[in-house]
Amino acid sequence: MQMSETEQQEVVNQIYDYAANLLINENYTSYEAKEALIEQGLDQETAAIVIDKLEKDIGEVKQKGANKDMIYGALWCIGGIVVTAASYSAASGGGTYVVTWGAILFGAVQFFKGLVNSAS
Repeated sequence: MQMSETEQQEVVNQIYDYAANLLINENYTSYEAKEALIEQGLDQETAAIVIDKLEKDIGEVKQKGANKDMIYGALWCIGGIVVTAASYSAASGGGTYVVTWGAILFGAVQFFKGLVNSAS
């Protein structure tokens, strides 16, 4: 009995979901995940294709997250520096000023977190 295109796509989706779960939630290495797919009945070439595709997709998602962290971190840090500088400038004739160290520190930490994740 031949499967319809919809049924074939559902099987492919289930294979990718299973493999993604192994890589992401179960912390399997690529080799271990590939071996698990082979144990489930996939041939070696197909298992390698699935794992390679998933590794590429996971890497792209991680890179996008790292880029987002760097952008928002830079914005928070620069924004904190600008507010501090404006407050200091306004108080130059005497008075008090605000140092927005929370925003500066938070932004710097988030930026460097993104930078480290971008490199890995």
